[in-house]
Amino acid sequence: MSLALESLRILDLTRLLPGPFSTMILADYGAEVIKIEDTGTGDYVRKMKPKIGESSALFHSVNRNKKSICLDLKAEKGKEILLKLVENADVLVESFRPGVMNRLGIGYDVLKKVNQRLIYCAITGYGQTGPYSKKPGHDLNYISYAGILEYLGVSDRKPIVPPVQFADLGGGALMGTIGILMALFEREHSGKGQFIDVSMMDGTLALFQVFLPAFLAAKEQPKRGEHFLSGGRANYEVYQTKDGLYLSVGSTELKFWKGFCKTIGREDLIQKIHAPSKEQDYMKEEIQSIIIKKSRQEWLELFDSVETCVSPVNRLEDLEKDPQFIERKMFQTYQDPENGEVKLIAPPIKLSETPGKIRNLAPNVGEHTNEILTEIGFSNQQIEVLLYEEIIKNSAEKPY
Repeated sequence: MSLALESLRILDLTRLLPGPFSTMILADYGAEVIKIEDTGTGDYVRKMKPKIGESSALFHSVNRNKKSICLDLKAEKGKEILLKLVENADVLVESFRPGVMNRLGIGYDVLKKVNQRLIYCAITGYGQTGPYSKKPGHDLNYISYAGILEYLGVSDRKPIVPPVQFADLGGGALMGTIGILMALFEREHSGKGQFIDVSMMDGTLALFQVFLPAFLAAKEQPKRGEHFLSGGRANYEVYQTKDGLYLSVGSTELKFWKGFCKTIGREDLIQKIHAPSKEQDYMKEEIQSIIIKKSRQEWLELFDSVETCVSPVNRLEDLEKDPQFIERKMFQTYQDPENGEVKLIAPPIKLSETPGKIRNLAPNVGEHTNEILTEIGFSNQQIEVLLYEEIIKNSAEKPY
């Protein structure tokens, strides 16, 4: 079966999480993604634990289906190789701070002269312009600036650090992927590529679609944990069960709230769905005193036939057993010749005719260096010279 993006060639200069996740999506759906790593340590994520073979489980997750070539982009010969690769590339993705590629002499203005159809996507913390553009940062910084961290957690406590990287993945990786696909679509009409400036801070701000529009329109200023979608109401809350596990209740609409209240034997709470905050606190205590009397499974069985928007708060060990994830095939096992069975999170977008597929684990560092250089015209002798001069590195020369 053909894949949706199998005619695309993408050069991936990114490291860590946002850029690799973005190009992983494209690779899962058929794009040829060439991961360009330096000749030193390569992508830092390779070193994290636990490992599958020589690289981390995380590295394999976000760099599967890719090829790897190692280039010294500070050396003139390394830059020449990149320019040669750019000639036949559709997209280049990088995540350096603004100005780094220009200082290396391989910025967008240089590359578009080599290939006017090239789409160049730069994923950075703060974007290419503005007073923060050269600042360092990580996910926690971007969600702080975007106002989201202030509202994570419960009232009278400090904000909590989320376990999911909202800015890296939602504000950066997904925005970058969308930008690339839009630019590819536009290129079909104009024949020209363009520069995509993705700021993780901007992307995160754009995700703030519940609190922020209300503030912009009416200066509504919710407090942490008191908005109806952040724990302020009894009908949108988490409750502990007898076995120390948890249920999430998302009964925001009255019809779901009625079903919930009837199931727990507290129909008197139905009309209090919009009660003020002090009464909501009382309702939470009352509901918690009831939920704690049964195990999570007992409650799930009671709620199973009632439309209430009640769910188990799954732990990692619960995910593979969840019948919905099983039916949706959201975990796939790849049989690797070197590492045996490796379980990975499956491509999430279900295309009926050209579905995504896990074809390979992440490459070893520089695994495809010789192959790619041969493809663009380098002889074995030239490759040996480049290896000797440390302009390139292949998987036979491991940096760890």
